[in-house]
Amino acid sequence: MFTATSPDEMPDLETTLSMSGLEFMQAMRDGRISRPPIAALMNYTIEDIDEGKTIFRGTPEFQHSNPAGGVHGGWYGTLLDTCMSCAVMTVTPKGSVYTTLEYKVNMVGAIPIGREIRAIGTITHAGRTTGVAQGEIRDVASHKLYATGSATCLIMKLRGD
Repeated sequence: MFTATSPDEMPDLETTLSMSGLEFMQAMRDGRISRPPIAALMNYTIEDIDEGKTIFRGTPEFQHSNPAGGVHGGWYGTLLDTCMSCAVMTVTPKGSVYTTLEYKVNMVGAIPIGREIRAIGTITHAGRTTGVAQGEIRDVASHKLYATGSATCLIMKLRGD
């Protein structure tokens, strides 16, 4: 996997539309297209991709801390939005894209700085124009639950193939 460091390294819309969402996510996992810069900024990567399910791994670092010294809630939200919306992406047909309409985060535990986590997104509904997914963040070693979430995404058909 490689991370885009400039806009010209990001896949263009034509590249995105030429693949199903699953093919696009697999290409990113396999390093055939770049992952977005936010992945490096937030220190996460793709672990596994299947139709309707995504798994990301990440480790919050000092730069992700809040004023109290804990992991900022935005880090939880970013990882959950990523795993849940990418789960929706895996079911989008060729010629389509998605965008998050809304997501909800429920933090149930404090992730220690430097602790490796796994963010898992699973599709619960995939329709013609919307996709709904649920997600969770768990400790890689102990499987302790740190957060859950839900997301609704808009699926947009931009090109007929």
